[in-house]
Amino acid sequence: MKKHIVCFGDSNTHGYCADPKDCAEGGNRFNESERWTCLLQEKMGKDALILEEGLSGRTTVFRDPLHECMAGTDAIYSVLMSHEPVDLLILMLGTNDTKERFGANAACIGIGMERLIEKAKGIPCWRNGAPRILLVCPPAIGEGLYDVPEGEPMGAGCPEKSRGLARHFRAAAERQGCAFLDAEGVAEFNRIDCMHLTKKGHRQLADRLAALLPDLLR
Repeated sequence: MKKHIVCFGDSNTHGYCADPKDCAEGGNRFNESERWTCLLQEKMGKDALILEEGLSGRTTVFRDPLHECMAGTDAIYSVLMSHEPVDLLILMLGTNDTKERFGANAACIGIGMERLIEKAKGIPCWRNGAPRILLVCPPAIGEGLYDVPEGEPMGAGCPEKSRGLARHFRAAAERQGCAFLDAEGVAEFNRIDCMHLTKKGHRQLADRLAALLPDLLR
């Protein structure tokens, strides 16, 4: 059986494209030759199965009053059990947690991420009973968020809070025995809404993950 690698995230795992000119098909989702998950599959080869589990709007623990089923803690059990045995879980969340309506600062979002990790570790889905998790902190939201319509429902304080996530996520990963990658400076965000990966950013993230995964899967 192939190595099962579950990629659990939000719109940046789903492959949302904020700039149709940056997408080969001119739509709002990068295709299978552009998304980091699919690029990672190519790089990992036939012995690995990269499983896409990205949902636009997903948070770590916060239930969104405007949209159903957004809390990662509500979905992680069914997702992981659907893909058992799981060899590695890649978590990349946090951008949506900064929304003003959740009222959470970076430290609280870090606590939410740690709760999600703890729940994932306790699910009986892991090959040989050994949880292996890579926590990826997304790049910080750019100040240009406030200059586009998407910024208004996100609310105030998102860029500031997102800049504080890496410190708290790194600490949570260390406490939980997880691998950690800070994607700031690694994967490019666009300058349209300043919170989604460009096509180049997807490729950059896939390249970095492909370099990390062999050691994590030993």
